[in-house]
Amino acid sequence: MQTTKSIEVGKYLVSPMIKPQDDGSYAASVSIRSGRGMASHDRVMRFTPRFISQRAAIRYATAEGLAWVRSH
Repeated sequence: MQTTKSIEVGKYLVSPMIKPQDDGSYAASVSIRSGRGMASHDRVMRFTPRFISQRAAIRYATAEGLAWVRSH
């Protein structure tokens, strides 16, 4: 799993991640972390669509992570 640049939004740290697949596509996921140290909480969402480019996978994971943060 390859993590890209993280984005800090208020109390959350949004970290999009991609993973190359055997067929040449890319899987996307996002980590959303809040808190510090022993009081931290990390939510990871994995997405079912596969993407033909790294950029598309990162863009999707980032958008989904930011949408989750905005709704909470």
